[in-house]
Amino acid sequence: MEKKQTFEEKLARLNEIVEKVENTTLSLEDAMKLYEEGNSLIKDLQKSLDEAETKIQVIKDK
Repeated sequence: MEKKQTFEEKLARLNEIVEKVENTTLSLEDAMKLYEEGNSLIKDLQKSLDEAETKIQVIKDK
């Protein structure tokens, strides 16, 4: 079974993708694969941030 990545691990992978795209010459196919992976990570990270914000708001409202 695959271990679920933490927020920090996802963010680190996203940073790796950005650095690779900015600093290397990639084929269109490789660039598209990285773009898809990065886009998926961004969505996951945003979801985590939204959930954390909701939890903080609940705590503040108590």
